Amino acid sequence: MLKTRKELEQQEQAILAPYAQKSADSAGRKHSEPQHPFRTEYQRDRARIIHSRAFRRLEYKTQVFLNGTGDHLRTRLTHTIEVASISRTIARALALNEDLAEAIALAHDLGHAPFGHSGEEELNKLMHGHGGFEHNVQSLRIVEVIEAKYPKFAGLNLSFEVIEGLKKHEKFYDPPPKRKSGEKYTSPSLEAQIANLADEITYYSHDLDDGLDFDLINPKQLGELEVWQESYEQVRKDFPKLKGRELTTYVIRCIIDRQVHDVITTSAELIDESGAKSVDAVRRQRKPLIRYSHRLLQANRKLRKFLYQNLYYHPRVAGANQRACTMLRNVFDAYIQNPKLLGLATSRRIAKDGLHRTVCDYLSGMTDRYMLEEHERLFLRDGMAPALGKASLRLSRIKE
Repeated sequence: MLKTRKELEQQEQAILAPYAQKSADSAGRKHSEPQHPFRTEYQRDRARIIHSRAFRRLEYKTQVFLNGTGDHLRTRLTHTIEVASISRTIARALALNEDLAEAIALAHDLGHAPFGHSGEEELNKLMHGHGGFEHNVQSLRIVEVIEAKYPKFAGLNLSFEVIEGLKKHEKFYDPPPKRKSGEKYTSPSLEAQIANLADEITYYSHDLDDGLDFDLINPKQLGELEVWQESYEQVRKDFPKLKGRELTTYVIRCIIDRQVHDVITTSAELIDESGAKSVDAVRRQRKPLIRYSHRLLQANRKLRKFLYQNLYYHPRVAGANQRACTMLRNVFDAYIQNPKLLGLATSRRIAKDGLHRTVCDYLSGMTDRYMLEEHERLFLRDGMAPALGKASLRLSRIKE
C-alpha cells in the first residue's frame, strides 16, 4: 500500500496542533518546484540538507576540542544529530511538526568554521571591514548560495519555514511571500523555537560530558551547580553502586532528560496561556513560547558561566585553539595575497562576491583536517612560515 504526500498531509491536519506548521500550508520555496508524490515539503528539505556537502563536512569539524583528538569527543556532526533527536522529541510531545523541527536542527550548524568558536572569532576578525563572519549567517549563505546541486538555481532551495528557522536572533522576521499583509513579525514558528532551544540543551550538557571525560573539569567543581547537583543526587540515590565514568555519564543523561521535560511542560503551559490557535498567532507573539521554566533558566545561566570559566577558556584547550587560529590566519592571508591558490571554480566567484568574502566562504567550509593539510601544503613543505605541525594540536599535548 502506497502512502502518498497528500495522505501524509492529511495525517498532519488530523493529529497536529492547530498552531503547528503544516506541510501543506508551507509558504513555498524561492524557486518554484513541482511537489513530490511521496514526501512532504519538510521531508524533502531534510533530505536535501543530509545529502549536502556541507552536512558531510560536519563530521570533521570540531565542537569544543579539535577534530581527531579523541575518538569519543563530539564533532559538529554528532552534535547536530543529537540536536535533531531532541527536537523531534519535544515537537512530538507538543503535537508539532517533527519533520520541520528536525530539518532546521540538521541545518543549524552548516556554517561553522573549522576549529569551533575560536575559528569563528578569528575569521570574524579577519573579515573586519568586509562584512564580518557569523556562523548563523553563514548557514543561510550555504543553503541559499554556496551549495551547488541543482542546475536551475544556486543553493538548496529550502522551504520558507526552514529558512525562517535558520534566522536566529532576528528582532523582526520578514513575512512569508505572497502574504497579503506585509508586516514583519516577532517570533518564528514553534518548530524553529524548538530547534533553537534543543541546540542549547545539547551543547551545554555534552560539552560538560566531554570536559569530564578528558579531566579538564571534575565532579567536585560541579557541586554548587543546581543543574548538576539535582541529577547527581538522584542518580546516587537510585544507583548507589555507580562510580567513575559510569556515574558521570548517567548523570549527564539525566540532566538532558530533566531539561527536555522542563521545556515540554513549561512550553505547553505558555502556549495554552497565549491563546494562540494558529501559526500566524504564534508569529505575532512578542516572546518565544518554547522556553525553560524560570528556575531552570537561572540554573542554566550559571552552568553557561561555569563552562566559559572552566572549560571553553581552559588553558590547555585555549593553547591548542590559539595555534589552530594562527594556521587559519596564515592560510587566509596566503589566499588574499595569491587568489589563484583557491582554484578555478572558487576564483570565479570573486567578481561577484569580492575577494575577502570568497576567501571567507572557502575557509569557513574547510574541515579541521583539511585546514591542517592546507597549512602544511602552503607553508611547511616550502618553509614559508614557522612550523605549526599537526602534532602540536593533538589532545595528548593538551592533556600534558
